[in-house]
Amino acid sequence: MNLSVKQPLRAESRAELRGRDVRLAPVVEPEVMPESQKQRVRRLAAHCQKYRGALPRLAAQQLVTTLVPLVLVLAVMFATVEHAYWATLLLAIPAAGLLVRAFIIQHDCGHGSFFASRSLNDFVGRCMSVLTMAPYGVWRREHAQHHATSGNLDRRGAGDIDTFTVREYQLLSPLQKFRYRLYRNPFFLFGIGVPAYFVILQRLPWLHALPARDTWRSVAGLNIGLVVFYLPLVYWFGLANVLWVGLPVLHIAAAAGGWLFFIQHQFEETTWDKAEGWDFQVAALLGSSYYKLPSVLNWFTGNIGLHHIHHLNSMIPNYRLMACLNASPELKAINKLTLRDSLRCARLKLWDEDGRRLISFNELPAMS
Repeated sequence: MNLSVKQPLRAESRAELRGRDVRLAPVVEPEVMPESQKQRVRRLAAHCQKYRGALPRLAAQQLVTTLVPLVLVLAVMFATVEHAYWATLLLAIPAAGLLVRAFIIQHDCGHGSFFASRSLNDFVGRCMSVLTMAPYGVWRREHAQHHATSGNLDRRGAGDIDTFTVREYQLLSPLQKFRYRLYRNPFFLFGIGVPAYFVILQRLPWLHALPARDTWRSVAGLNIGLVVFYLPLVYWFGLANVLWVGLPVLHIAAAAGGWLFFIQHQFEETTWDKAEGWDFQVAALLGSSYYKLPSVLNWFTGNIGLHHIHHLNSMIPNYRLMACLNASPELKAINKLTLRDSLRCARLKLWDEDGRRLISFNELPAMS
């Protein structure tokens, strides 16, 4: 039997084949499946995971750069309150900014991200609560519930700005519609509502998302702490001076903090879903904004404007959020709001389930 061995053919280049009457088949690239929304979110979540964990040096530095200037500014305010109250009021603005920064420290301690030690987080968080007037234990639990349910239409009400859907609003009585419109009015919400909530309502155990039996200990503990903290100030400076200094600072800080919390989730392209279609990571990233603020405001607000990253991974302390953002150009483009953009969000009141966006009251007649 005569077997012939075939020699392997020499691979000819395209240049060589051009001179011959040979038609080349087009090169077919392997099909690349488009990345789904959930895959994209999971990939960005994996990126954020690299930045979780406390850095003791930065945590200590932030504590010092918050509390020392706050004490100094308050000291000057008390020195001017009786003779140059205009100066006291001007100084209330930076003092309020520092108080917001103190609240962000309390916020991170509640998440267990500011320090590596849980006991140290709880100790510092409780100390900050004497300044912010927000009971640490109650707030920590309510805020954890907010993170666990954000963007879920079937689990609203824990630490949220009350938001009705279009259908829910249309079913309200005229009185209920009036109450909702008043509540969502920015002058009422930030000028009266949020400051009253922090200064007055948080002193009571019955006005929280948790049952009173679960809140009274934290609320009562903070109330006792406030008495211990403020009584010496009243003794040294007098009750009137303490109020003239403290109330403007608390009012401005509460209004600013309320606005920050509002703009973090109340923007047109946010996302809400019923429980069956809700996904924690998708809601965290796409239902939270990136509030692009000037550097000085980022400093005072503890980078909380990078809220899409914070909701995607709440174990990233505020002093590492900017590094996480800078390492991902994609995160910089998601839900970005400038100061000017954010002002337009104040008109948004209702979630349109059909159009999947927040709308204003003025858009209701057209929809009907």
